[in-house]
Amino acid sequence: MKLEKLGDWRRTHTCGELRKGHVGKMVTLMGWVDRRRDHGGLIFVDIRDRYGRSQIVFNPKTNQSVYEKAKELRPEFVIAVRGIVSERPPESLNPKLATGEVELRAGALKILNVSKTPPFQMIADLDVSEELRLKYRYLDLRRPKVQKNILLRHKVAQIVRRYFDEQDFIEIETPYLMKSTPEGARDFLVPSRLHKGKFFALPQSPQTYKQILMVAGYDRYFQIVRCFRDEDLRADRQPEFTQIDVEMSFVQEEAIFLIIEGLMEAVFKAILGESLPRPFLRLSYGDALRRFGVDKPDLRFGMEIQTVTHLLGETEFEVFNSVRAAGGNIAGIAVPDGGKYSRSQLTEFNKYALSFGAKGTLPLKVERGALKGQAAKFLRPEIQSQIIELFQAKEGDLILLIAGLDDVVYRSLGALRLYFGEKLNLIDTSVHKLVWVVDFPLLEFDPDQGRYVAMHHPFTSPKEEDFELMEAEPSKIRARAYDLVLDGNEIAGGSIRIHRKDIQMKMFRLLGISPEEAEKKFGFLLHAFEYGAPPHGGIAFGFDRLVMILAGEKSIREVIPFPKTTSAISLMDGAPAEVDQEQLKELGIRVVETEDSPPGERKK
Repeated sequence: MKLEKLGDWRRTHTCGELRKGHVGKMVTLMGWVDRRRDHGGLIFVDIRDRYGRSQIVFNPKTNQSVYEKAKELRPEFVIAVRGIVSERPPESLNPKLATGEVELRAGALKILNVSKTPPFQMIADLDVSEELRLKYRYLDLRRPKVQKNILLRHKVAQIVRRYFDEQDFIEIETPYLMKSTPEGARDFLVPSRLHKGKFFALPQSPQTYKQILMVAGYDRYFQIVRCFRDEDLRADRQPEFTQIDVEMSFVQEEAIFLIIEGLMEAVFKAILGESLPRPFLRLSYGDALRRFGVDKPDLRFGMEIQTVTHLLGETEFEVFNSVRAAGGNIAGIAVPDGGKYSRSQLTEFNKYALSFGAKGTLPLKVERGALKGQAAKFLRPEIQSQIIELFQAKEGDLILLIAGLDDVVYRSLGALRLYFGEKLNLIDTSVHKLVWVVDFPLLEFDPDQGRYVAMHHPFTSPKEEDFELMEAEPSKIRARAYDLVLDGNEIAGGSIRIHRKDIQMKMFRLLGISPEEAEKKFGFLLHAFEYGAPPHGGIAFGFDRLVMILAGEKSIREVIPFPKTTSAISLMDGAPAEVDQEQLKELGIRVVETEDSPPGERKK
């Protein structure tokens, strides 16, 4: 088969462009063969590019040699075709195709490149493993569905840039090679050739740099930036990901909320055609846990958690009494029409709750205005009525109670709530619900490390009225932190920052960071605070996660051009890979086998 050069041929139109207004015009299309159909006397070829698809007709009466050449075409061949645009006959109109009213009657054809038989078809509904798709990502990216996601990503990025420019923000790039400050996830390290034995780190976020920019007087900064974290992966995590990073000086929380709600309004209007009600709902961290069991609640359905401890008082049921005595709570959810579930199904729900640390569930069925179940006989009729009223339970519903310490009770019920929300199709996927979660604790105690760790990061400011608690009762300090949650996904998180050196040093002491360690890791920021640092705060969006939700996908890998697998491997190019010994020698690095290395595998 002879391959041809473009020569003086020029693409005049894209494959998704032709309409009835082009009828009678000579045009040139270039793209990939989507499919070929030989109807005995006529050959029909669909040609495809990222703009769409057009039908080409090869007729031996028009040009016999071009017709013969068309017989050679196979899927994914790259071709250029020139011809006259014609209306399709009424019986062959394709209303599902934007170009479905016309076709191109081929007068000339060039085969620019051939293709092996691809391992899968370039179709939207693809029944093939993700591993195969990622191995042949250059083919997967040709699929219309994937292209749609990548184009959506581009559009969202442009909306973000236009919006922040209109709001007087400056886009400033921050370094990718920075100092390692391991206070969060593990850093990716980059060895220095010029300074052997020393390493750069890839940024987990531009946190310290954007604070430096505030000190420098750039009071409205934003950036769409790549970040890197060496952490365990899942559907919504990647070792390299993208943030919309925002920072502002001389602001309180309300000013940040106003700007970010405006951004979300612009994105949703342009991408989905939806108008978002403002201001967004706000929930305290404590209320979110008590009502939904998580700090990123999905508000697209009800089934809120209800606490019944205050209704029970002293009972003959020892489980309730012991939990109350230990300072715990009894709470539950009402499952619509759940009274029909069998004993084996109730056992299944119980096992699910056990996986989240609960000691078990107490099922109570609503029958004839009363409760039926193991615990019901210990509850007086008036208490049963109050519980039914609290849950707004109806005849045939199932109330599942869990008793224990708060962390276990509400976490387990939150998981069950989401489980039944999906199982019973209670989640209204036609709407989107946004909520600010505020008033987080500043610190949480890590028993493994035996010290407090920052719930957000070490630069989050305590509430000013809680400054006095930094020495006396650290566990009660509230943070000036906030998360933006969309449909049960945390899409953004931020805080008002610490801008005073004395407060920052107190924060480091609470985290068990000595003055010497603080100086070594963050000295540049602490010194900057001594030169007139303004009050400032900001927020960072998980850009990949936001695009994933807008695209209606379940994994961020579907909206990232070249994602890694859940084991952080690029199947297409084989990264990470070994490098030759000369490169390692130049860097002053020697690779050795460690005891936990699998047989034949070496670790640095």
